[in-house]
Amino acid sequence: MTDIAFEISGLTKTYGSGAATVRALRGVDLTLPSGEIVVLLGPSGSGKSTLLNIAGGLDRATSGEVLFQGQSLTTMSDRELTRYRRDHVGFVFQFYNLMPSLTAHENVELVTEIARDPMDPGEALDLVGLGERTDHFPAQLSGGEQQRVAIARAIAKQPTVLFCDEPTGALDSHTGRSVLRVLSDINKKLGTTILIVTHAAAQAEMADRVIRFADGDVSEVELNDTPLSPEEIVW
Repeated sequence: MTDIAFEISGLTKTYGSGAATVRALRGVDLTLPSGEIVVLLGPSGSGKSTLLNIAGGLDRATSGEVLFQGQSLTTMSDRELTRYRRDHVGFVFQFYNLMPSLTAHENVELVTEIARDPMDPGEALDLVGLGERTDHFPAQLSGGEQQRVAIARAIAKQPTVLFCDEPTGALDSHTGRSVLRVLSDINKKLGTTILIVTHAAAQAEMADRVIRFADGDVSEVELNDTPLSPEEIVW
C-alpha cells in the first residue's frame, strides 16, 4: 500500500472581505502519495502557491482540512506548525535568499544547527554538485549555483517534503535543467516527496503527477507513467 503524504479536503482560502474578497482556493480535494515528484501547474493567481503555503505550514486555510501523514495541520497550534516545518519541510523559492556574507557551506550550516537529524553541510553540497564551491560566497556563484546552494540548504535537514515555488523562474533553460536534475536526483536518492509550483508547462513532463489549477481549484490531475529526464525537457 502506498504511503500518503497529504490528504486535502474541502480546502478554501479567502483574503479580504466584502467587494474586495479574493477566493484563492475554492474547495480543493487532493491526495498526494509519498515519494513522488508532483508539479502544480497553472497561471498566476490560480491558487497553486496558496496551496503550497498552506501544505507547507506557512499559511492557514479559511476552511477545509490538510492531513500530513494522517496528522491534521489545520488544527495545529503555531508552535506545532513551527515544529512541523522544522522537522519535515524544506523550501526552495524563485529567489535564493542566501546570506551574502556567508559562504555556501555556512549558508547550509545555518539550517543544520536547528534541524533534528541533519546531514553534514558538505554532504548536502556534494549532492547538488557543489562540493568544489563550498567556500565560495554567493556573489562568486552563478544564479544556478546559488539556487543549488538554496536546495542544499533545504535538503540538509533531510525533510520529508520539499516545496519548490518557481525554482527555475529566474534561470535560463540550460541552468534551469541543471536545477531540475538536482531535484530529480534528490527524489531518487533520498525518497523525498517534491512539490514544484510552476507556470512552465514543459516541466510537467518530468513529474510523476501533474495537478492543473484554474481559478482556485484543481481542474485536472494527470498521472505520468513515463516521466522525462530533465535533460529531455524542451524549454
